[in-house]
This record gives sequence, C-alpha cells and structure tokens, in this order.
Amino acid sequence: MYDLHTHSTLSDGDMLPIELLRRMAVAGYTTVAVTDHADIVNAVPILETLLGLRDSAGKFGVELLCGVEITHVPPDEIPVIARRVKQAGADIVVVHGETPVEPVAPGTNHAACTCDEVDILAHPGLVTVEDAEEARERGIALEITSRSGHNRTNGHVVGIARAAKCQLVVDSDSHSPGDILSRDAKYLVARGAGLGERETKRVLDLNIEKFLAT
Repeated sequence: MYDLHTHSTLSDGDMLPIELLRRMAVAGYTTVAVTDHADIVNAVPILETLLGLRDSAGKFGVELLCGVEITHVPPDEIPVIARRVKQAGADIVVVHGETPVEPVAPGTNHAACTCDEVDILAHPGLVTVEDAEEARERGIALEITSRSGHNRTNGHVVGIARAAKCQLVVDSDSHSPGDILSRDAKYLVARGAGLGERETKRVLDLNIEKFLAT
C-alpha cells in the first residue's frame, strides 16, 4: 500500500516522523510520503530533516518518500518552492489544493497543475477539467482524500479526472494515528468517491516508482 500525503510534528501532525512511519508499517504500508506543510521559508529545512530518516524507515520495511506539501502560499511562489525542494533532493511535491473548507488563494490549482515539479494536487476542491488536462500533460495526479471536510468534493474530482484522463491517487492526509487508513478503509474511500471496482484496483495498485518517474 502507499500513502503519498501525511503529516508529522514537522508541521501540524501529532506524531514524530519515525512514529508515523512505524505506525504506517504496522498498518501494511510499504511506501509512505511524509509531506509536511511548507512555504518559501521552511520547505528546504523540512526536507533536509526528512532525508536523514531514510535508513530508519527502511528498517521498518517502508520506503520513505521525502517531500513537502506547499500550503497557502501565493500561487506564483508554487513553482519557485517546488523547484527549490526538488533541487534539494525531494522525492515528491504535493500542493495544498483549493479545498472547499479553507481559504486557499484562487489560482492555486492552476499554478500547481502547470508546474513540472509538482507531483500531486491534494484535495483540489472544484478543480476544472482544463486544469486537470494540464495536470495530465505533466503527470500530476489529483487526490481523493479521506480527510474530513476536504473529502466533500471527492466525487467531483473523480468525474473531472475521468473527463481529463488524469491520474488519481487515494491518500489519508494523516495528522494523527486515527487517520491512518486500513486496506479496507482505503478501498471504501475510493469506492465511495465513485470509482468502479476496476478503477479502484488500478488506482490502489498504482506503481509509485513509475508514477513519480513520469
């Protein structure tokens, strides 16, 4: 199993990064991205801290993907931060999309979907098909989330992704132990968002290494 969007005490999560990774390992995950909230000031320091945990994660049987979630920044700063952290060694860059429950700056979805260094647009709210098509061209995935509030538009995201033929991922946006999804819970999030059985299997069995290489 994979989860490409989680948080630790490096931002607003409840767990140290290593505790988060241990709990994810026990839950059956083999690939976990720790993607704490970042802006133009703290993005690289967060990344540098995570890079030191690769060996520890491996001892628990987890491939740690070191990254950040670019959050609540002016849209024109998104490519600057994304480029900076990728150059510093980030495996993955997530952007905090225009969720319906937070005052994310308009234009954030578009800036993320047109940035070559972004990998995932998290909880993108009422994302447009035009932005999803831009995401598809760059290999950027749209996220289906289990996070309360953010998940209100999961059905819309699925419909737009189908129309644009854009990649989807299912993530927990975990902040605390109770947020970590079991295999069955992850399946239900996908099906509840409107994915069919075959679509769900394809999304949940996504080859993460191949996805991030595109």
